[in-house]
Amino acid sequence: MYPEEIVIPMKEELTDNGFTELLSPTDVESQLSKEGTTPARPGVLLAAANAAKKPDFLTTSFAGFDVDAIKTLRQHLMPYPPSSPAIALFKNGQLVHFIERHQIEGRSAQMIAQNLMGAFEQHCN
Repeated sequence: MYPEEIVIPMKEELTDNGFTELLSPTDVESQLSKEGTTPARPGVLLAAANAAKKPDFLTTSFAGFDVDAIKTLRQHLMPYPPSSPAIALFKNGQLVHFIERHQIEGRSAQMIAQNLMGAFEQHCN
């Protein structure tokens, strides 16, 4: 688990750039009933700023901090095991693209952004 003094600025960076926090199971379920959601950080900020097509809703939750929301979200990420960090793209409440921790670590923000922009192009309006 990351210390609070590290997580708070990361959360603020995301919410300052248009992301909505998912803090409870109700938030997760409510958001998944909408089209397009992406919980994530630096590469996703690049993708959200530069993609021609984007999800309608950008959201974020942090494992170890938003415990109940993450528990509910992980039910929708099956068959993927828990992964933190991770980036998920949902369309019509269904998982359509998922980037696990091992696909994030060691990759540049630009590489992650390219991956996401490809997924946005394929799945977003």
